[in-house]
Amino acid sequence: MENFILTVSFLLMGMGLRRLPSFPKETAQVLNLFAITLSLPALILLKVPQLAFSGDILVPVIMPWGMLAASALMIIALGKFLRWEKEIVGVLLLLIPLGNTSFFGIPMVRAFFGDEGIPYALLYDQLGSFLALATYGAVVLALYGSGGKPTPASVLARVASFPPFIALIVALASRSLTFPPPLLALLNALSGTLVPVVMVAVGFQLTLRLSPETLKPLGAGLSIKLVIAPLIALLFCRILGFDTLAARVAVFEAGMPPMVSAGALAIMAGLSPKLTAALIGLGIILSFITLPLLSRLL
Repeated sequence: MENFILTVSFLLMGMGLRRLPSFPKETAQVLNLFAITLSLPALILLKVPQLAFSGDILVPVIMPWGMLAASALMIIALGKFLRWEKEIVGVLLLLIPLGNTSFFGIPMVRAFFGDEGIPYALLYDQLGSFLALATYGAVVLALYGSGGKPTPASVLARVASFPPFIALIVALASRSLTFPPPLLALLNALSGTLVPVVMVAVGFQLTLRLSPETLKPLGAGLSIKLVIAPLIALLFCRILGFDTLAARVAVFEAGMPPMVSAGALAIMAGLSPKLTAALIGLGIILSFITLPLLSRLL
């Protein structure tokens, strides 16, 4: 409960800072860049080497791809049935299968599962959500967006140059090594900035803009993302008898709100900015209700 209160407090601080004229509009982007470049890689280097390689870690690696397939199929079916416009289907296909499993997910996993759950959240994010954004997301943008079509080389370059992914490769390669105390102290200090920096950034850019034409796809998309997808994940784990910490974290991550980075790409590609902003803003707000409820089922 204490970690949850701290997480919410940082979010409220970010919302308050946005109202101060001394903070520029680019504050959230700068904070996110700091977290991507330093805070998250430091956390990965600290936590991933602690993983014990077993069958348990397959669940948080496979789960995001299963949730992606299930969510995308539901959205395509709804889009055809309700005759949504192409850009609405594109926004939902980009944002709903891809959860905010890093910036929002890691602080929430820490709040509900403690530090023990973080390595599994990192696997879910880096080998699931991030790779899906770089591959599946590129395909969706090519089919539905107004920007140029990505090439396999550009997708590979984006993955290979992403600091957290580089940190993941280094962490996996150095599992048998012991970091010197000064380096451990540095990594601990940097990783400790992740939650406050990220949640202040989320609060700073939190917006809620609703319009009549966005209500139906907004309601359908968030219902799939926050309720239906995690319940499918939970049912999957119960049927197969998965009841480890790795499985519980994977189900919890499946219930995260839409990914902020995917939303930024959707807006850049001209895909319904109002619906995109509403999905991200309302998704974060509602997740403070749905995630505690989901944790009680785990």
